[in-house]
Amino acid sequence: MTQSNELVELVETDAGTARVTWHRAKQARLVLAASHGAGGGIEARDLRALAAELPAHGVTVALVEQPWRVAGKKLAPAPKTLDVGWRGIWPTLAGPGLPVVAGGRSAGARVACRTAKELGAAAVLALSFPLHPPGKPEKSRADELLGAGVPTLVVQGGNDPFGKPEEFPEGPYDLVEVPYGDHGFAVPKRADIGQEQALGILTEGVVKWLSSLA
Repeated sequence: MTQSNELVELVETDAGTARVTWHRAKQARLVLAASHGAGGGIEARDLRALAAELPAHGVTVALVEQPWRVAGKKLAPAPKTLDVGWRGIWPTLAGPGLPVVAGGRSAGARVACRTAKELGAAAVLALSFPLHPPGKPEKSRADELLGAGVPTLVVQGGNDPFGKPEEFPEGPYDLVEVPYGDHGFAVPKRADIGQEQALGILTEGVVKWLSSLA
């Protein structure tokens, strides 16, 4: 236990020990489970912003650390192993008996898309979906996004080298653009909006979309 509304839970999976940090809403109507990317952890600015904002809107946020991250490794394993870890965590996420929105940033967003229908996710929140490797638009991962099979929101930085909003194909999902944002939603000092404004666009977009799910 770290704060009154924050509880840390270890979960054993077939890929190793995962960690879930709960930010609970007083009267929750759903759970947003969000995992990190391949290059960072749950301290990412977008995940922190959502964990701080959403509980006031009736959404419990579960920030998920994959086993490789908990073990202190610097490189993420193959996508199949990430999926194994996520599947192992899911029963804990669904434990409160509320609808669960599967989410994540970058590699975590891909995991959420790949497994959403199978696990019974209510929806998918894809933060900084890596549509393609930087500079390699021909290596598209659009099929993962388009195949999620549940209501999906993409939140994408306007200058994300892994895929700018205008590069995304038409499909059965919503998209919120964070102007000037890079892959971590950082905005340059010369931008017309500040960092707090950028995160405000992100959180407001997610709150509005989550409300529409009900």
